[in-house]
Amino acid sequence: MTVDAPATGKPKPRRAAVQTADSRRNSAKPAVERPASEAANVQGTGSARASLDQPAAVARYLLPQRSFSVTAKQVDETVNLKDPEDAVKYMPSLFVRKRNDGDNQAVLATRSWGLNSSARSLIYYDDLLISALIGNNNSGASPKWNLISPEAIGRVDFLNGPFAAAYPGNSIGGILLITSKMPDKPFAVAKETVSVMPWNQYGTTDTYVTSQTSTAAGNRDGKLSWLVSANYLDSHQQPLSYTTNASFPAGTTGGFAALNKTGGVANVVGTGALAYSQQTSGNLRLAYDVTPWVQATYSLGIWNNHQTSDPQTYLRSTATGLPTFGGISSFASSRYTWDQLHMSNAVSLKSDTKGVFDFDLAASSYNYLQDSLVNPFTVVASPGLGYSLNGKVTRMDGTNWQNADAKAIWRPFGIDGPHEISFGVHGDRYRLENPVYASTVWFNAPSTGNGQLYSTGVGETRTEALWVQDAWKIAPIVKLTLGGRLESWQAVEGFNLNTTTTSTGVITSAVPTWQPGLSSTNFSPKASLSFDPNKDWNVTANFGEAYRYPTVTELYQNISVGGVTYLANPLLSPEQDFTGELNLERRWTDGRVRLTVFGERTNNALIPQSTTVTDASGAQSVQTAVSNVGAIRMQGIELSADQDNVLVSGLQVFGSVTYVDSRIISDPNWKGPTSVVGKRVPFVPDWRAKFGVTYRPSDSWAYTVAARYSGKQYSTLDNSDVIPHVYGAFDNFFVVDLKIHYNATKNFAFDFGIDNLFNEQYFLFHPFPGRTFVLAGKYTF
Repeated sequence: MTVDAPATGKPKPRRAAVQTADSRRNSAKPAVERPASEAANVQGTGSARASLDQPAAVARYLLPQRSFSVTAKQVDETVNLKDPEDAVKYMPSLFVRKRNDGDNQAVLATRSWGLNSSARSLIYYDDLLISALIGNNNSGASPKWNLISPEAIGRVDFLNGPFAAAYPGNSIGGILLITSKMPDKPFAVAKETVSVMPWNQYGTTDTYVTSQTSTAAGNRDGKLSWLVSANYLDSHQQPLSYTTNASFPAGTTGGFAALNKTGGVANVVGTGALAYSQQTSGNLRLAYDVTPWVQATYSLGIWNNHQTSDPQTYLRSTATGLPTFGGISSFASSRYTWDQLHMSNAVSLKSDTKGVFDFDLAASSYNYLQDSLVNPFTVVASPGLGYSLNGKVTRMDGTNWQNADAKAIWRPFGIDGPHEISFGVHGDRYRLENPVYASTVWFNAPSTGNGQLYSTGVGETRTEALWVQDAWKIAPIVKLTLGGRLESWQAVEGFNLNTTTTSTGVITSAVPTWQPGLSSTNFSPKASLSFDPNKDWNVTANFGEAYRYPTVTELYQNISVGGVTYLANPLLSPEQDFTGELNLERRWTDGRVRLTVFGERTNNALIPQSTTVTDASGAQSVQTAVSNVGAIRMQGIELSADQDNVLVSGLQVFGSVTYVDSRIISDPNWKGPTSVVGKRVPFVPDWRAKFGVTYRPSDSWAYTVAARYSGKQYSTLDNSDVIPHVYGAFDNFFVVDLKIHYNATKNFAFDFGIDNLFNEQYFLFHPFPGRTFVLAGKYTF
């Protein structure tokens, strides 16, 4: 008898994220391969993981940025995915200010721009811009993530910096491209996710539960392919804010002595917004092959939100022992009912001849069909526990925006020629409608209150642009990309009405103001030089100038929501940004390491400032206003790495660390007692770091442990917010997450995870989630 010994060899690399039967069914349609001579210079070529391959948008327009990507399968295995924005959790330098599951105010912070910078990044879901460039804040201007079902995501790509002429100056922080799973075979998937968060902070002890149902289905039938997705969320949320007072009301006990972030007295007397939210969203995407080289697409998105908030007081009457508001009026702003119905549409027509000429036409719109928040004007006199009958109706119905782009690619020497020239035109329009009405009965108010206006903010911004880019292959291993963008911006039809009232809401005076029109025309040059000494190494140097124009809400919105008042500034100037970076990258078939050194200077930087205002009764609220800061400078370094099969087969290690030295170098408009020159730029942490390991012993199991760290950041220009771990502060934090993913069968998959394993309590103005247990089950048909 002869027995053959088993063959020996290297450990089998982890299979590409698109290689399982499940993901083949759901994967996006692969991009057509470029010629072999060009493919040699494409990052990730021949990789064992699809996330190392070049994004389709980068390959199509030869964008100069280096990219970082994750696929749906990677996210599914390693991230406790409850909302679409969770997909970027472990991508280098990125952070999403997500305060709770289903948060509709989750802003993306990037490498050199932190929170309160929603208009300094661009986020696309296929052809739809989900960045809300209506403003630049953490409230109504947050990206419209809710239009995306997590189960419809096929891939996520991030590009740093304003280096591509095809994108406006809002790309200063970067560009996030989310691609849907357009199918070529029938598929359907349903997922149920439940998260449970015990909470104990100040006087609030409770357990908050969120359930989320996500579905997606699609097919291709001849020339027509379709994808439909839906999401339903039922979310009980921890306190999003706290009610503070300069003193404890007479005749009360309870509450917690505390300071605010700058050291002033801000006693915590109860919660602010304590919300319960029910959200429903749906998205339909159709693609039709007009010819073998031309495809038309249409997308429809609808999002509905019903949210209520009922604050909790920590005060009790010394006379009765019963809970009381103590006459603190700011409790009233956290008692509200908020109803929203938003709709988006997007159409595109694209060719893919790979000949001398290709084109790309796209248009999208976003409309606030209904957006109404009602709340009482004040509370009853101490020691009661109730609200005034009269109230306010805050509306944004009619607010809308549109974007249109026409792009083309000219290849005078063919697809593999030395020059590939792309060019295009762009237009956008952003319209703000934001009246606040008085109502006789706050909880049963008609759509326009009782006709009296407490305030209104109306206005419009418009931008037209022309751009061109030439990607020139000087040699097979050297590419020079030059481009430029000419933009013309204007702000028109600005109008504000502001009133003064008595403590009970009676209007005593009104001041209407037609704001002056603004305009600016600017040219932004771009340049990139890329060198590939061989298939494993790349060196790329990028430079880009960009203009970020004031948004319509920065110019014209006067509004108070949830205890925070936003004050308009109709005389803002555009900010001018210069960014440069040097990338050094080493690639393997199943991994990559990249070192980036970057620098940035911004003139007339638009930076918001928040201050705590105390009225005569001691009630406190936060006021936020935006101003131009003369000049700021940021410089830093980013190191990221990602490698499969480290030491043993199936062990993936990933991580990144980013350091930013940010400084204010000029602010002639500053009126404070001390100079701000040399102080750190608000909302930009000095350090960010992420590290994780995923072990896949088989195709059925994946175990992930990951950690995220963010260093100290300030929220004031003079860096006077030095008191940590209080409401309104911006803390450093270290958070560890766990996840176990199990493919039980070909169709069933289960997840168990813990976010914030060690229950780190920290504030980024708002209190952030503590330890959260996550359970999920998914069935793929």
